[in-house]
Amino acid sequence: MKLVRYGEKGQEKPGLIDAQGRIRDLSAHVGDIAGATLDPAALAELSSLDIPSLPLVAEGTRLGPCVAGTGKFVCIGLNFSDHAAESGMEVPPEPVVFMKATSAIAGPNDDVPIPRGSDKTDWEVELAIVIGKTAKYVSEAEALDYVAGYCVCHDVSERGFQLERFGQWTKGKSCDGFGPIGPWLATRDEVPDPQNLAMWLKVNGETLQNGSTKTMVFGAAYLVSYLSQFMSLHPGDIISTGTPPGVGLGFKPPRYLKAGDVVELGIEMLGSQKQTFVPDL
Repeated sequence: MKLVRYGEKGQEKPGLIDAQGRIRDLSAHVGDIAGATLDPAALAELSSLDIPSLPLVAEGTRLGPCVAGTGKFVCIGLNFSDHAAESGMEVPPEPVVFMKATSAIAGPNDDVPIPRGSDKTDWEVELAIVIGKTAKYVSEAEALDYVAGYCVCHDVSERGFQLERFGQWTKGKSCDGFGPIGPWLATRDEVPDPQNLAMWLKVNGETLQNGSTKTMVFGAAYLVSYLSQFMSLHPGDIISTGTPPGVGLGFKPPRYLKAGDVVELGIEMLGSQKQTFVPDL
């Protein structure tokens, strides 16, 4: 299934995408795409619904973040060797882990504010893993059993805040709107191999990232298992798994976003996003 949340900000309702690409309302069956709804057993029940009988949602309705109730937004840095090289950093011997504030979460096509004082706002297309049931000390072999599904994440970054200000990366990753997710949450059955998905990103129509999850240093199953050794992962938690080369920081000279720029990005089987960058007034 391709699960969505639609409607005005803060008032999103649950839905899914039917075979014709239309949104169908799920409000009569689940309260939201969150919590217990994400459990693989609950998702299996949802998949048995008579989809053509579900109410249609008006075309053009806004899509919100595809998951609600996220407690942790965990990100993995330098998880593509070629991206590490363009950033001037070595491939780490184990995953680099940092957090993105959940207040950064946004809809896939919402405008993204460029924060005050920013002149180095950058782009990063990433595969995100959404947890479906609580995972603690799980093995790599069983890790994907705890996954609800996958979605596109735009890990927007302010490089000056991230790399030039004292401390860790979180402040350069957590600005409002810096975490668009969606358009949909593709359940695990929709994605036979999360390590073989094409990824791309364009700025103002120019393709700048063109990669694949097959070149990730640490794959999805490994990351779920690894993180579960340090913290419990709960339903709705998001793991954003890193980006391929082609980010603004890697150009010589670097290239960064300015107000009015349009970024489009997508991942095979997971749909695409489109955002306009605007001043944060």
